[in-house]
Order: sequence, then structure tokens, then C-alpha cells
Amino acid sequence: MQVIKRNGAEVPFDITKITEAIRKANESAEEHARMTPAQILRIAERVTLSCDKMGRAPSVEEIQDLVERRIMEQGAYEVAKNYITYRYTRALARESNTTDEKILSLIERCNEEALQENSNKNPIVNSTQRDYMAGEVSRDLTERVLLPEDIVKAHREGIIHFHDMDYYAQHMHNCDLVNLEDMLQNGTVITGTLIERPHSFSTACNIATQIIAQVASNQYGGQSISLTHLAPFVDVSRQKIRKEVEAELAEIGANPGEEKVSHIVENRLRGEIRRGVQTIQYQVVTLLTTNGQAPFITVFMYLGEARNEREKADLALIIEETLEQRYQGVKNESGAWVTPAFPKLIYVLEEDNVDEGTPYWYLTQLAAKCTARRMVPDYISEKKMLELKIDKNGEGHCYTCMGCRSFLTPYVDPVTNQPKYYGRFNQGVVTLNLPDIALSSGGDRGKFWEIFDERLELCHRALMCRHNRLKGTVSDVAPILWQYGALARLKKGETIDKLLYGGYSTISLGYAGLYECVKYMTGRSHTDPEATPFALEVMEKMNAACRGWKAQHNIDFSLYGTPIESTTYRFAKCLQRRFGIVEGITDKGYITNSYHVHVTEEIDAFTKLAFEAQFQHLSPGGAISYVEVPDMQDNLEAVLAVMRFIYDHIIYAELNTKSDYCQVCGWDGEIEIAEEDGKLIWRCPRCGNTDQRKMNVARRTCGYIGTQYWNQGRTQEIRDRVLHL
Repeated sequence: MQVIKRNGAEVPFDITKITEAIRKANESAEEHARMTPAQILRIAERVTLSCDKMGRAPSVEEIQDLVERRIMEQGAYEVAKNYITYRYTRALARESNTTDEKILSLIERCNEEALQENSNKNPIVNSTQRDYMAGEVSRDLTERVLLPEDIVKAHREGIIHFHDMDYYAQHMHNCDLVNLEDMLQNGTVITGTLIERPHSFSTACNIATQIIAQVASNQYGGQSISLTHLAPFVDVSRQKIRKEVEAELAEIGANPGEEKVSHIVENRLRGEIRRGVQTIQYQVVTLLTTNGQAPFITVFMYLGEARNEREKADLALIIEETLEQRYQGVKNESGAWVTPAFPKLIYVLEEDNVDEGTPYWYLTQLAAKCTARRMVPDYISEKKMLELKIDKNGEGHCYTCMGCRSFLTPYVDPVTNQPKYYGRFNQGVVTLNLPDIALSSGGDRGKFWEIFDERLELCHRALMCRHNRLKGTVSDVAPILWQYGALARLKKGETIDKLLYGGYSTISLGYAGLYECVKYMTGRSHTDPEATPFALEVMEKMNAACRGWKAQHNIDFSLYGTPIESTTYRFAKCLQRRFGIVEGITDKGYITNSYHVHVTEEIDAFTKLAFEAQFQHLSPGGAISYVEVPDMQDNLEAVLAVMRFIYDHIIYAELNTKSDYCQVCGWDGEIEIAEEDGKLIWRCPRCGNTDQRKMNVARRTCGYIGTQYWNQGRTQEIRDRVLHL
């Protein structure tokens, strides 16, 4: 069994350290109040047993909490008082150098929590370490100086999660939809260099990757671009290639006829599209931004965005090539084709492609084939979005999320009275721990709603801290975003304030653990018809709060189904510290993401999607549903059936397949999760390889693919998942 120290390092569990600490506290008590050596040993053994039952590596703080309780149970109150006093004294001593310890543990690569904090960051490389080191300094400043004490305390206790605290000291926003169309059509500036409208599709793709890298380095969340914005440059290249072909034919005196000329042109055009898409694919995978990871980029594929049939046909060519290249994958260091994490792909199911016999059905078949092998694309239903995303003019709109799941709310430009999505952004997120509210209430409904109101107000104030941190930000801090078209074209020295109000940007109230919350309050899963109304009441409570805050501040607060990657583990540990082990609620190393059905619950794919659809609609700030499936490469009919169901029933969903590779023996099946010395590890079922550096594992965790492994809580959650198909 391993233990996580305060600096994040992981060390073997040692019972003698527990007995020694108790012995010192015992000796400092009056002789008549002391415990016997047998009592001390019994306490240490019971603490060891409790830690072993956790099924994960406990933290030092958790072990000390257990020791306190066990001493109390022995009636040795003076010993317990001395032990608590010692802990407090040590905590005060550590307060001054906590940040130093964390930074040093990062450099020496012994901080286990940092190693698994982000499944798309490699904490070994210098660039990532620099980002983490800067993040620790920012977090320290944020907690000591920038945030109110009660908000910091609530974050530390896991009552709320103040996201991306490691970036809060800077005036940075979360995620956005990049206005690639404006930047390509009207030009932009990158690091002081004027970039004019490109004269070919391949150049447009190259510029797009530079924009992606620049945007990623000036924010901390995800970004999305649309392939539609690249489509006009296909015809630009077509006309350019035609002139070249005609000139070549004239030079040799040949006249093969229009049909042959067009055939040659289209063949060459296909080659340029292939190279352009490859540029995006490989540049995104190989780029490292200033925060030490590949750009968190989503590529949107929506035929309905095209302005005419010519552009739609050209867009279809780009989509086809994008899917073909993703199906192939990328080569790892040993030359094997593996699944990359980015770019994330989203394919829109629409009238022109959803049924056999429709013009672009072949693209949907290709998308299904790609999903079965490479886990992407994910799917958005045009039908459901047009039905549910209604603007003030009464018109429905279909658009992409910003990164993995954060959605903008419908917005109409007050000047043009036209809908606008590209160029908008999210200010930030604060997430509410719903199970903590339930457990704090002790199951009393009246007390539950009373605590809920208090916690919502806490989140309200925390979100206003995020908003006010951005307020007054001048456009000069990130010219690519605010001056040169990615999000706006403000003047130098102009603040971004006008973009923070009126619904132009959003700010998100996140939530986690709806299942555990409902289970504790009702004794049933929220999928149970008798418990579902309470779950929906909880959702409406949060939406009502967002509406009230919006009316108060003219800021677009929206409810967000949070993708808690490492926070699922942190929340679980905090709940265990505060409430102990409560069967079915706090007895795992994770809590459930947003509204999702619990990962262990037996339910079929179609029932799950239909059930979760009602909660997704009540998360206007963003959400994604998933179904867990086995290898589907030989059952594409089933994949297509799920896709059709998504089109008819839910806005946004994905299929979780597996895509692994063992570099030792060449195994390309599923890498399994096993337990060794109380810790979950990844192991090749063929050769037994457990060296994570010699295997490629790709898993869905929060709406996107992770490839750098996960903390113990998330790994346990992945292991516990049941198949839905």
C-alpha cells in the first residue's frame, strides 16, 4: 500500500510511523491518562485496515484523521488533544514553505498528484514542469491574496471547486469558439507579423495551426474551430490549380478536353486537401503550447454551415479526408499506428447525412468506422439543437462546444440582429459538490434546501471573483484574442469589459455528483422513477439561481455539467474526510461526473441516452453524454444505430471504445487495470508489461481523450465502468 505525502510524493505505507506518532503524543500526557502499548498497536492496526479498505493510496492527512478518531474511541482524550496540538503546530510550520515543497517535488518528479493531474500533460518534460511551477506560485498568490478566505476554505474542503486556480493570478479566460473565418478572410497578426488572406487551401490550414497554437497559449481552456471556415479556400486552390494545369497543357500543345482537365484538377486538389488536413493533424499533435501540452482543440464538422452547394461539397471533401486520416491514426515512437488525443472531432448528424440514401450518408458511415477504431468523432444532433437552442428571435441554432463540452448560450448581436457564436468565450467555472450538500443535511429535506441556498451564494460570489478578475483587462495582454480577430478586434489599450456583459460571453456554475446526492437523499439512483423528480428539482434549483444572477448582473450565468477529471478524486477524498465511508456514497475513490448515470449501473445504451437527455437540456452551459461499448469495428451497424438514436433524442453524445497498444509485445487490444500493493496499475494482458512509458493507452474521461494516465480515483472509475451495448 502506498501513501500520498503532503507534497504529492508517493511512498510505501509504514505502520511504525503511526505507532511512533501515537507513542510521542502518549508520552506527553499525564501518566494516569496514557494508553498501554497494546492499545497503541491496536489503534495502528485498525488505521491500517481502514486505509487498506479505501482501495487507493490514502493521504497523510486522511491517516492522521483516522488516528485521531481511533484515539478518541479509546477514551484517551488527553492523548488525542496532544496529538491534535502537534498536528496544528506542524501545520503552522509548513504554512510558510508549502509552495516551495510542491515546486521541488515537481522538479524531482516525485509529486504523484501532479504526475496524474492532467491526462494530456506529460509532467516529466521541462515545459510542463515550468507551467506547473508557475501554477503553484499563482495558486499560492490566489489563496493568500486574491480570493476571500471563505472561498479558499470551501475549495480546500471540497465544498466547491474553484477551477484553474493555477491561472487565476493572470487575467485569462477559460475557453472559446475561434472566429477563424474572420481571421482567414480579413487577415490577422501573429507575433507582430501581418498574415494576409491565404491564396490556397494548404496555406489556410498552415495559418489555422499557427492561430490554434497562439490562442492556446493565451488562455487555459479549450478552443474550437470549424472546418467550414476552411472550405472557401478549397475553391481558391481549385482555380489556382486549373490555371497551372491549363498552362502546362498549353506548353506541350495538348487539349484533352474539359472532362479530362477537370479530372486532373480534382486529383491534384485532393492531394492538396490531404496535405492541408495532415498539417492540422500533425501540427496539433506535435505542438507544445506555453502550458506544456498539445493545444486543446476541437474541430467541428457541420455541412449545414456551408453557404451554398459548392461550398458544401468542398466541405464534404475536407471532412472525408479528416475522418480518413484520423481513422489511420498517428505513429508512436516505435512506428505503430495509435490513437491521438487531439484534435477532438465533432460530427453533426443532420438531414443530409443521417439516413441511408441521403447525399452524405457515406460520410456518416466513415464517421462510424472511425469512432469504432479511434474513439472519435463525437456527435451533435442538428435536430435536437435546432429544437432546444432557441434565440430571442425564436430561431434555433446548431453550433459547436468550446473544447470538450462547454456550450455558449444562444445570442443575437444587438447591432445586426443576427445570431453570433464564433468569437465568443467563457469567463470561467466554479463547481458545486452536490453530495456534500446532501451529506451535510443528514438527509433532512428542509435542511438540504437551506444548505443548498448557502452553497449557491458561495458559488455566486466565487464566480463574481472570476468575472471581476477579467474586468478591466486590456486587449494588449493577448493581441491574438482581443485585437486580431480570434475573439474581437478591439483597439490597443481598450478593455474587454463590453464582451463580459449582455450574454456575449458566459460564466459557468458547474455541478458534480448528482447521482450520489440523490442516492443519499432518496435511497435510490436518480434513474429510479421515484427519485428522478427530486433530481430534476435539484437541476431546476441551480438553473433558477443562474437566471437570478443573470438578471442581477447582466452576465450570462449558465449551468454546466462539469468534466471533473482529477477533481472527481479530490472531491471523493474530501467527502471521506468530512463524513467517513458512507456505503454507496463515499465508498469509492471518485464521484460521478455531472448528471451521468453511475458507471457501475447496469443500463442499455438507448435507455441511458434517453434518460440523460432531459438533464443535458437542463445544462445549457454544456454537457456531454456517453455510452460505454466494447470493440465495435466488426459491428458498425450497431454504431450507426446508436448514432441515429443520438440524432433523434439528445444534443451531444459520444461512444467510449478502447484504443491501446503495448510497445513491448505489440498487443493492440485493451490494456487492463490491475491492483498491485494496494495501487491500481495498467498491465498488458499478453506480456504483463506494467511500464506506462512502454504502452499507449487512450481513454475517455471527461468528454475528451486522455493519453497520459490518470489519478487513482479516475483509474478506479475507468475500471468500474460497465458496458452499455
